[in-house]
Amino acid sequence: MASTGSTRFADDVRAGLTRAGQKSLPSKYFYDDVGSALFEVISLLPEYGLTRADQRILWRHATAIVGRISSPLLVAELGSGSGRKTRAILEAVAAREATTYFPIEISPSALARCERELSHLASVRIVGLEREYLDGLREVAAQRGGDSRLLVLFLGSSIGNFERRAAEHLLREVRTTLQPGDALLLGTDLVKPVAQLMAAYDDPLGVTAAFNLNLLARINRELDGEFELHRFEHVARYHPDPCRIEMHLRSCTRQVVRIAKADVVITLEEGETIWTESSHKYQPNDAILMGRRTGFRCAGQWLDEEWPFAESLLIAE
Repeated sequence: MASTGSTRFADDVRAGLTRAGQKSLPSKYFYDDVGSALFEVISLLPEYGLTRADQRILWRHATAIVGRISSPLLVAELGSGSGRKTRAILEAVAAREATTYFPIEISPSALARCERELSHLASVRIVGLEREYLDGLREVAAQRGGDSRLLVLFLGSSIGNFERRAAEHLLREVRTTLQPGDALLLGTDLVKPVAQLMAAYDDPLGVTAAFNLNLLARINRELDGEFELHRFEHVARYHPDPCRIEMHLRSCTRQVVRIAKADVVITLEEGETIWTESSHKYQPNDAILMGRRTGFRCAGQWLDEEWPFAESLLIAE
C-alpha cells in the first residue's frame, strides 16, 4: 500500500504535468536525499550568496531578535532543512531559558539531518514534525501551554517560492494560528543586479542544473517514471515585474513520458518547459507591508549588505 506522502507526491505530479498550458512541478519536492545534498553544495557556491547572508544576519543579531519576544518561548520552523542556520537563534533562546524546537518538514531525511545538527544544544528539546507547513504549525500551537509565546521561523527566503498573492495568503494563515504577541521571523531575499541573480540560479559548475534535474530523477525513482534526463536542460529566466527568477526544465526533443505510479502519460514538445521553481525578490519594506496586511507589526528588521537580504521580526497583533 502506498504511503500518504507518496500518494500526495503522485497526485501533485499528475496535476502539474497534465494542466492546460504551462506544465509545472511543486518545488517542495526538490528535497529528497539527493536534492537536499545538492542544495547544501549550492549554498557553498560563490555565486549563491543567499544562505551565507541569512546566516550572517542570524549570527550577528540572534540575541537582539530573541530579546524582543517575551518568555517562555517555543520555536517552530517552517522548512528547517539541515537546521544549520537555525543554531544561532536556538542558542540565543537557550541562553535565556530551556525551550522546545519544532522543525516542520515534508522531507524525513531533512528532519534527520536537522536533529543530528542540533541534538547537542543544551536546554533545547527537538520534536521533529513530518508535516506540511500549516499542518505542522497547527499541531505545535495545539500543544503549547497557555502562557508560552511561539516564535515561528521562515528563513532562507522560502516565502519567495510563493507567488505574491499566495505568499500573503500563507502569512494570513500563519497569523490565524498564532496568538497576539507571538512572532514570525521572515527571511526575504532582496532585489539585486540581474547578472548576479542569473549566476546564482545557473552556476557555471552546473550544480543548480543537477538539483533541478534531480526532480525528474526523483519521479523516476519513487513513481516509476521514465524521464530520460539527457533529453532535458536546465533553464533560468528572469522576470522584472514582479522581480522573479524562474527555473524550468526544457525538453530538447518531442517525447512521450509514462509515470506508472502517477497513472499518467504526458507528451512534451521540443522546447516545451516544465516550471519547477519561482524565487521572488523583494524590497526591504515589502516584508513590513506584507506583515501589516496580514495581521502583524514589524518589531525590527536586519539587513545584510554584502548579499542584499532581510530578516524581519513580525509580531502578531
